[in-house]
Amino acid sequence: MKNLKNKKILLVICGGIAAYKSLELIRIFKRNECQIKTILTKGALEFITPLSASSLSNEKVYTDLFDFKNEAEMDHISLSRWADVILFAPATANKIAQLSHGLAEDLSTTVALASDKDIFLAPAMNVRMWENTITKKNLKKLVNCNYKIIGPDIGEMACGEYGSGKFSDPVEISNIINDYFKNLEINKRFKALVTAGPTREYIDPIRFITNRSSGKQGYAIAEELQKNGFETTLISGPTNLKSPEGVKIINVNSANEMYEKTVENLPVDVAIFSAAVSDFRARQMKFEKIKKENFEKLEIEKTKDILDYTSKHNNLRPKLVIGFAAETNNLEENSKKKLDEKNCDWIVANDVSNKKIGFDSEYNEVKIFQRNKTYIENISFNTKEMIAKTLVDKISNELKANG
Repeated sequence: MKNLKNKKILLVICGGIAAYKSLELIRIFKRNECQIKTILTKGALEFITPLSASSLSNEKVYTDLFDFKNEAEMDHISLSRWADVILFAPATANKIAQLSHGLAEDLSTTVALASDKDIFLAPAMNVRMWENTITKKNLKKLVNCNYKIIGPDIGEMACGEYGSGKFSDPVEISNIINDYFKNLEINKRFKALVTAGPTREYIDPIRFITNRSSGKQGYAIAEELQKNGFETTLISGPTNLKSPEGVKIINVNSANEMYEKTVENLPVDVAIFSAAVSDFRARQMKFEKIKKENFEKLEIEKTKDILDYTSKHNNLRPKLVIGFAAETNNLEENSKKKLDEKNCDWIVANDVSNKKIGFDSEYNEVKIFQRNKTYIENISFNTKEMIAKTLVDKISNELKANG
């Protein structure tokens, strides 16, 4: 488990009979040179002691959100920032319900809400509790929020019943966490380029041709790529968005500038063209404001097609080229046509006539059209951040599968 070395794991132990097995998890993580800090919930204190966890981890153990001494240091914030990953093991039905409803009732749930790191849940509960419709709905909500579920196993439980809900073996759990960090390391060899936002094609110093793109989806994709280990470059048109941390950002205005910066930053392993590049520009920009009384007609010409150039440039073509299509009608027909004409690998399409998604919304819903595949993959209505997570997982798997 060499990928665990020097990683920071925040282990949350909840109140179930399987809590004692989490002490073995601490031993495994420490044996593999992890830094591990532990939160014991109120229920967990009925099964194990802080001294046990502290002795094994050689770290302070946290129990209470409203501990005066600890909260002077704002532990719920500092712990969420410190961790590389958060692991709830065992995750009880009660804790899963709290997390799925966004509650901040104790230190563990508050840390989860305050964190932008990946969170793993290793459920452990009676088979009937595990199979309960409410538990299933709660888990589905958490999976849609990118929580990662480990197990549970099938077997005999402490209550004497048999079935699903048994806490996964600590070695299996630690192997999954090790593989998670291994994948991040693998992704570090990949380079990604993302375009985002609108472009501005100036008619005169005052006026320009543009569109309503906010850049939010592209920025979310760039941020998620960086979090997953990709060396990421973001070429952005004018937006009001904060630059994603750790991402190389290049700001441009026009389609021509975006084209030039794209070419300069090739080759890469994956190029994601989410920018809403203006299709037209003024044939000749005026360097003084055009007066109303002097205006006769506006002559326009097509801008350079960045996606088309990148897809068809054999020497610089990325392994994976992904275009975006913002459609108002005939989404499937237009997307398949674009996929074929541009020679790209995927088209990610959305219906911007739907006011709930698209340009100014925090939400999106997309369809993925893939070359040489007849089926259409749907990513259902969700935040743009969650759409980005799903896309990046898919991109990562595709690149690994094709070397």
